[in-house]
Amino acid sequence: MKLNIPKGLNIRPSNANDKPFLEKLHSLMRQDLQLIDGEKDFVESIVEMQFKAQTQEYGDKFPNAMYFIIEKHHEAIGKATIDFGPNEIRIVDIGFLPSARGHGFGSAIIQSFQSAALQSGAPLTLTVEQYNFAAKQLYARLGFQVESISPPYEFMAWYPHPVKLMSGV
Repeated sequence: MKLNIPKGLNIRPSNANDKPFLEKLHSLMRQDLQLIDGEKDFVESIVEMQFKAQTQEYGDKFPNAMYFIIEKHHEAIGKATIDFGPNEIRIVDIGFLPSARGHGFGSAIIQSFQSAALQSGAPLTLTVEQYNFAAKQLYARLGFQVESISPPYEFMAWYPHPVKLMSGV
């Protein structure tokens, strides 16, 4: 399955050399953890512990998930974790550096995943935090619908357009 990604973006499998970038990105995405009252080393240890816990949880819940690095002109700007299951393609996680947000990169990557879902005939699904209004607005604009709510999360799905069969004329 070939992904057609515009805007000069590339997506490649993650490898061990990406760990420092992924840790940095996790820290930048978890600004809530920066609000912890304590010394810098203590806060950094909490962020690192949360990163390890998240990695372990994804491995447990989605053992067949694939981990990707999103690049712009060969520079890492984001990550995506995708589980290609038998009945759905799930965006387990997606995130970008703050400097890469607001440029349409998220839309471009998600639309490439929608193209893959269309090719496979499977829905594209994800879970989003209820208070992440920017992400929810993006997903709704891209055609995702809320399927269920389990606070603090919403499960959303995008369904490929059904194939219209021509009847004999």
